[in-house]
Amino acid sequence: IRFALPASSFAKLVVYDMLGRELVTLVNGQLNAGTYEAGWSAGNFPSGVYYYNLTAGDFVETKKMVLVK
Repeated sequence: IRFALPASSFAKLVVYDMLGRELVTLVNGQLNAGTYEAGWSAGNFPSGVYYYNLTAGDFVETKKMVLVK
């Protein structure tokens, strides 16, 4: 999951299942401005639709992703 921060801020990146249950937190801390990539080891999860939520400062974005095995 790639994301970019225009300024230094606290960032949190969380993956959720279709029911809204939090599965894993990939990023949780202060990051400098720049481009980042967070990997999700999804070997223990079934194929399906998942959501990830990125919160950085006042910015919040949720996107859908499909896991196909």
